[in-house]
Amino acid sequence: MHMTRLTAAAGAGAVVLALAACAGGGASDSVAPAAQAKPAGRSAGTVSIYAYSVPKAGFDKVIPAYAKTTGGEGVTFQQSYGGSGDQSRKVAAGAPADFVLFSLEPDVTRLVDAGLVDPSWNSDEHKGIAMGSVVTIVVRKGNPKGIKDWDDLLRPGVEVVTPNPFSSGGAKWNLLAPYAVKSEGGQNQAAGLTYVEKLVTGHVKVQPKSAREATETFLQGTGDALLSYEAEALFAERAGDPVEHVTPPQTFKIENPIAVIRTGRNVKAAQAFRDFNFTPEAQELWAQAGFRPVDQTVAAKHSSEFPAPQKLWTIDDLGGWKKVDGTLFKKETGSIAVIYDRATR
Repeated sequence: MHMTRLTAAAGAGAVVLALAACAGGGASDSVAPAAQAKPAGRSAGTVSIYAYSVPKAGFDKVIPAYAKTTGGEGVTFQQSYGGSGDQSRKVAAGAPADFVLFSLEPDVTRLVDAGLVDPSWNSDEHKGIAMGSVVTIVVRKGNPKGIKDWDDLLRPGVEVVTPNPFSSGGAKWNLLAPYAVKSEGGQNQAAGLTYVEKLVTGHVKVQPKSAREATETFLQGTGDALLSYEAEALFAERAGDPVEHVTPPQTFKIENPIAVIRTGRNVKAAQAFRDFNFTPEAQELWAQAGFRPVDQTVAAKHSSEFPAPQKLWTIDDLGGWKKVDGTLFKKETGSIAVIYDRATR
C-alpha cells in the first residue's frame, strides 16, 4: 500500500506545558516544572535540561540522587522533553538550555557548529556518551503475530509504528538497525535500502514526532509492532502495559550523548551535573531505568537484564555519523530521506 496514508500522529497522552522564554515549543514537548534538588536554605541556581523524550524515567531517579550530594545542594532543574532533532533545533534557535541529553551525536554537533557546545565535549573516556540502549521490536502481549526478526515486519498485514526521522533521533536508530543488517554493515547498500523502502512504504502508517509519542500511539492500539529503544520497551513493560519486546538476533547499538551549553546561565552547575551522570551511583540508576550503562562494572552487574545480541552493529560500522547523516538522512538528497519524501506525497 502506498504511503499516502502516512500521517503524523500526536500522542494524546503527552503532557504539554508552557516554559517561560522557551523558543519554538511544539507538540512533542513535555516540559516538567523545576524540581528542587535539595531543600536547602540557599539556591545554587536552576539547570535547564533539554532532552529527547525517553530518558525522563532516568532523570526521575538521577535528579533526586543528585539532591543528596554536596554538588546538588540548592540546585533546581527545569526539564523539557521531545523529539531529539526538534529539541536540538530549539536550543540552536535560542531556547534557554544549560544541559542537553540527545538521542544521537548529530544533534549535539548542530550545537557545536552554532558555538553553543565546546568542540571538546566528547573528548573524555566515554566520548560524551553517558548511557545507551539497543533497537528492539515491541509487540502485543503474547506476540500474536509471531514477530521475531526483521523479515517478519514485512509480512502482509503487519503494521509498524516508528517515529519520523526528521524530528526523532530514535527513528534514525530504528531504521539503521535493519539497514545495517540487510546491507551487511553498509557493504550492500542497495539491499539495505530495499528493505527500508518496503518497510516504510508498505507497513508504516503513522509518524509520531518522538519515541515517547510512538509508544503512546502503539499503546492506544495502533499497529502490530513498534520499533523502539530497549529502554522504552522496558519502561512500558514495567509500567504494566500489555506489551513485550523481542530483540532480533542482529540489531543496532544506541549511544546517547550529553553535553553542557557553554553559553548557558548556569554552566558550573550544569558541568557538575554532567559529571555526576558518569559516577557509579548515577550509572546504577540509569541501569535501573532500563538504559545500558557505560560504566563496565555497573554493566556487568546488570548483564542478565541487557543480553548481548548475536551481532550488534554500530554507527562506526557504517562509517560514522557524518557519513550516515549525509548519505542517508540529509533532507532531499539522503537515500532514506528520499524514501520518506516519496512515501508522504
